Amino acid sequence: MKSLIVACLSLLVVVLVGPTDALATGGTTIGVSWGDFREERWHTDQAALKAAVEAGGLHYMETDALSSAAKQLTDINSLIDGGADVLVIQVQDADLIAPALAKAAARRIPVIAYDRLIEQPMVFYISFDNREVGRQQARAVQAVRPDGNYVFIKGDAGDPNTELLYAGQLDILKPAIDTGKISVVGKDNAEGWMPANAHSIMRQFLVANSNHVDAAVVSNDNMAGGVISALSDQNRDGQVPVSGQDGDLAALNRVALGTQTVSVWKDSRALGRRAGEIAVQLAKGKQITDLPDVSVFRGGPKGLPIHAVLLTPIPITRDTLNVVLDAGWISKQELCKGVKRGMVKVCD
Repeated sequence: MKSLIVACLSLLVVVLVGPTDALATGGTTIGVSWGDFREERWHTDQAALKAAVEAGGLHYMETDALSSAAKQLTDINSLIDGGADVLVIQVQDADLIAPALAKAAARRIPVIAYDRLIEQPMVFYISFDNREVGRQQARAVQAVRPDGNYVFIKGDAGDPNTELLYAGQLDILKPAIDTGKISVVGKDNAEGWMPANAHSIMRQFLVANSNHVDAAVVSNDNMAGGVISALSDQNRDGQVPVSGQDGDLAALNRVALGTQTVSVWKDSRALGRRAGEIAVQLAKGKQITDLPDVSVFRGGPKGLPIHAVLLTPIPITRDTLNVVLDAGWISKQELCKGVKRGMVKVCD
């Protein structure tokens, strides 16, 4: 029911502004293509990104591909034809939108890959350091369960961030895997990063291993919810360390309750604001190389040099929940719902 409600809200919030409407406003327009706006975290990104664009005196136009790469290809073409001067793309499948990227390049429209890598030299990349996110997830899980049977539930196979996260996880865990201290008894991709798919995968891993799964390295909070639900079905929630990322409010509450070990927090308010500011600067003629804090990123599957801004993530465990509380990311009521007195210091 919750997924249905969120989907309906997203359809109300994310409106495709037609080409005529965009051009009728006059001035410069930033076109934003969301791969799937139904996930909780993108709403926070959107608010910050839009506010930064409008604070820069530019117009904001957006679309939602609803997790369809084919629809995103159409959406981006519509944004280009509708007068977008800069594109910000939270990509669903980078390969499948290649024709639209070529069209943007031919028209000299700057493209910003938002949070998810598009590995083309013409594209500017802004995200958090996703390999470090994977390292932080693995460190937190390994600290709780340094040995035993591990499963990896990765994100969508078409998302380059999936392998960046996994590479970071292996940076930490491979030595223990190589010595046999950790046994990998399951590894799979959850299509669309969907919790239902993660639930199904985790259930299969539990059945295949007679419930003998000691740790679950899960690549985001949305999927962690599905994994924890599968563990709960076997009365094992809270017994198996589970990782995630994004700082979803429900996930942070699970961290406080003890059913999720870590949520690597990426303050999407900062990411959205920075992306909006960069889009405004590019629209006003600034060159990518002249932007502050730009580095050259070579961590994609192809190893191509991409100009990027990478923000620093923060691992949130029971011991560091005060960080998100003090930042106003979550209220104490939301964080501590159902938490018994004496379980977590910040909730007392």
